[in-house]
Amino acid sequence: MGRADGTDAEVRRSRDEPNDFARDLFDGLPARYDVLEEVLSFGQNRRWRTAMVAAVAEGRPSTVLDVATGTAGVALMLARRTGASVTGVDLTEQMLRRGRARVAGAGEDRVRLAVARAEQLPFADASFDALTFTYLLRYVADPAATLRELARVVRPGGTVAGLEFAVPPGPVWLPAWRLYTRIGLPGAGFLTGGREWAHVGRFLGPSIEQHYRSYPVARHVEMWQDAGLEDVRVRTMSLGGGLVMRGRRAGGPSSGSSSG
Repeated sequence: MGRADGTDAEVRRSRDEPNDFARDLFDGLPARYDVLEEVLSFGQNRRWRTAMVAAVAEGRPSTVLDVATGTAGVALMLARRTGASVTGVDLTEQMLRRGRARVAGAGEDRVRLAVARAEQLPFADASFDALTFTYLLRYVADPAATLRELARVVRPGGTVAGLEFAVPPGPVWLPAWRLYTRIGLPGAGFLTGGREWAHVGRFLGPSIEQHYRSYPVARHVEMWQDAGLEDVRVRTMSLGGGLVMRGRRAGGPSSGSSSG
């Protein structure tokens, strides 16, 4: 089977068996995952994360849930920026093991990590003041249902913010992005982390495009609103390579009907 066919098969599997695929994809990558994120995001990952965390910090939350926390990078940023108690959850125990080491090394006692699925969170309704998620929706079978589950655990009026890779618009930036994701990423991945990183690099571009063919940005906004989130805002970053979204759980004192 050729490289293109193999990548197509992986994209199909990521859609049909998203949880198992995510475990397999990231299980061997935690030791240098943060470097990998910078490579995959064209060096923009920290900037994108900062924008997402800032959206949450505005509400001055006391408790925050970080979903798909990985090695706890966002969880640590949230704790430092907000002073909140942060719970981070992820599917992959290996990633969380690395995350716990990072949390311990930072001396941060306001962050705790646990294994959990975004589609079935082990928390009661309205348990948190705010919630973040990062690079999640391509790895769940039903993004709309997952967003409803995320919103469920946030108190009325609380903020939900998410970060995802995106597809830049044409005619200039889309061809350049495709060139980078099809050739540059696998090569950079191999040079910095060997075959496993090259594997992730080959998968990323086709996976992102497939996701947005099924769920354009306008559909993302609809899914957020259908999940009970209002004042939904979209911010495209880095020439369209990153997408930061935020919304407010309906039912709070400032509830209204606006979205953007």
